[in-house]
Amino acid sequence: MATAAASTSLEKSYELPDGQVITIGNERFRCPESLFQPSFLGMESSGIHETVYNSIMKCDVDIRKDLYANIVMSGGTTMYPG
Repeated sequence: MATAAASTSLEKSYELPDGQVITIGNERFRCPESLFQPSFLGMESSGIHETVYNSIMKCDVDIRKDLYANIVMSGGTTMYPG
């Protein structure tokens, strides 16, 4: 995140459907990072990784291994590289 905040070399231009070109810099990294650190948005809640962990820990010990083995991510945010 520090590199993304301080570097302009990570900027990328995108052409919108109406032909307008926009340049996005560190927003490319800050937006998806808010899934893991909601405090970036001023929210006092757990990130997705902590929420999954806490949910599994509330289940019976006998099934935790199976739950961890069957985590499936879906949706547009799964397409981010890294």
